[in-house]
Amino acid sequence: MAIEPVTISEEQKPLEDTTVKIYRCSKVVKGGRRFSFAALVAVGDRAGTVGIGYGKANEVPMAVEKAIKDAKKNLQKVPLTGRTIPHQVSGKYLATKIILVPANPGTGVIAGSSARAVLEYAGVQDVLTKVIGSTSAKNVVKATLNGLLNLRNEEIVKSLRGVEVHAVKRW
Repeated sequence: MAIEPVTISEEQKPLEDTTVKIYRCSKVVKGGRRFSFAALVAVGDRAGTVGIGYGKANEVPMAVEKAIKDAKKNLQKVPLTGRTIPHQVSGKYLATKIILVPANPGTGVIAGSSARAVLEYAGVQDVLTKVIGSTSAKNVVKATLNGLLNLRNEEIVKSLRGVEVHAVKRW
């Protein structure tokens, strides 16, 4: 099942953004060093919509602006169950694997700074995470988004299976 990008107008839900990481690259030329910058940004409405973007420029503000524009083009819808995620899931991107575990209310987002940015802007308020492998910010952010996109709630499972799901009585 392919997940289509979400288009949201600015008037409906205000999108918030945060800079996850700024990268500096230098090139040595005759007159000295010439720097260029790249920015990794997370954008979301804290209500189930999140996107990540990457932008490069010769100045930091321009790189951040390009990254925000890129993130808004790549918004994705994430299924949530109240304040947490519906079930345990793992996301993978290149050498990074992240495990996302639903948590009890009041736990908070137990995650590193890169994963925390994506989870908070997606609207997740209680979750436990563990990153395995590479801890590069780019990889962790993409693995976290991959994990969130692998989530399935009750309605999605019903539509995929074509059957009615009854409520399970918990003891």
